[in-house]
Amino acid sequence: MLDWLPLFILIPLGTAFLLPLVGRWWRLLPDLLGNAALLALALMAVRCLGRSGFVQLGAWPVPLGIELRLDGLTALLLLIINGVGMAIAMYSTAYMRQYTSKLRYYTLFLCMIAGMNGVVLANDLFTLYIFVELSSIASYALVAFGGDQEQLEASFKYLIQGSLATLLILLGIGLLYALTGSLHLGQIAVKLRSLPAGQPVLFALALFISGLAVKSAIVPFHAWLPDAHPAAPAPISAMLSGVLIKAIGVYVLARLIFNVFGPAPRLLLIFQGLAVLSMVVGVLLAIGQWDMKRLFAYHSISQIGYVVLGLSLGTPLGAVGALYHLLNHSLFKSLLFLNAGAVEYSTGTRDLHELGGLHRALPVTARTSLIASLSIAGIPPFNGFWSKLIIILACVESGHYWLGTWAIAVSILTLASFLKVQRYAFFGGPQGKGADAPPARTPWLMGAAMVLLALACIASALAVIPGLAQPWLIEPAAAALQKGFWVP
Repeated sequence: MLDWLPLFILIPLGTAFLLPLVGRWWRLLPDLLGNAALLALALMAVRCLGRSGFVQLGAWPVPLGIELRLDGLTALLLLIINGVGMAIAMYSTAYMRQYTSKLRYYTLFLCMIAGMNGVVLANDLFTLYIFVELSSIASYALVAFGGDQEQLEASFKYLIQGSLATLLILLGIGLLYALTGSLHLGQIAVKLRSLPAGQPVLFALALFISGLAVKSAIVPFHAWLPDAHPAAPAPISAMLSGVLIKAIGVYVLARLIFNVFGPAPRLLLIFQGLAVLSMVVGVLLAIGQWDMKRLFAYHSISQIGYVVLGLSLGTPLGAVGALYHLLNHSLFKSLLFLNAGAVEYSTGTRDLHELGGLHRALPVTARTSLIASLSIAGIPPFNGFWSKLIIILACVESGHYWLGTWAIAVSILTLASFLKVQRYAFFGGPQGKGADAPPARTPWLMGAAMVLLALACIASALAVIPGLAQPWLIEPAAAALQKGFWVP
């Protein structure tokens, strides 16, 4: 029985509703309630592994009623959302003291978590759209949480482009409903099989791709991300880059392409082009950056290109590599943004020109940053190496040697970029502000959250070992995409 699945939505929403009512009673109450809710959700996400099924809400039958679905891919995303969210909530306990109101912060943060959980559990397009909007609106507010000019400007750009994206998605839903008479994903998939692949179906697909490509920050739909991620508070930057663009962007796009419309060869060819474009443009723009968070933001675009590349091959090995890299990216990129937040918290700057020698002053931040940097650069035996290797092998297996070549070249440029980060921030001599005074110590909860994600990066590398984690974590998620159309 999966009757507890609605708790993934009810717990964060209920806690978000409760916080404004009782959060003023005691200064530590928002921290306690927020972290307790995320811990409970993370434990429930672990419980989902290896399970599958459907839960119907209310008395209305499908397709009128709401149905939640759990399968291998849903379980993987729930683990990413709530596991990373738990570490970020722990980090926020200390980091968000410098902002105005933790009560409002945790309320918005939990609404974003509820929205992402709802997106991956929803089995009809309208419910999915509602939760995409919930998580998006919360993220707009969180980007602007500090209230300074940079954050407000970035949030406004994000709001405009995100709202346009959700409008395109809503138009696609309306057109698909007009064509099939249903919003249930399984029924839409079956009915599309009997419809000719005419212009209305292709137009609906184009609307979904355009809207979801913005949510995923795929080039050339990425313009909001380089401003929003650096401007947001570090925990929100980690959540946006590590989780949000995957949960409401890549995940939904993959579901619709593989499980509803079907992965046509020409469609996969388009995504191969978008994947290479994202990888190359992202890494080339990242190399020239000296703001740590902006550099990491451009690498989010590049690394999402790897995920899209694996999916665009349309093969079982490509799907395994893509989903494995999606998991790995959620860990090391979240960790990198938390590292950048710890550096800025302790030194007052994130400009690489003004840093240096932090491996002695901030040993926990330096060591966890080194692990994350080696992971994203694809250095063995860290997790990023194995997922990139699987994607490259999938390119070779499917005969797309040029795609594998681009993946290798971008990985080399990624390594060069993160060697710069390590050289100028941690292992070079103190310079600029770093030479004037020793940095402040990082609070232990922030350090604990970074260590937790660093250990997760190391542990996820073990998932490549046959029989250890692949059969119950990555392979069921890939199988959920490879099944093709959902049949209710």
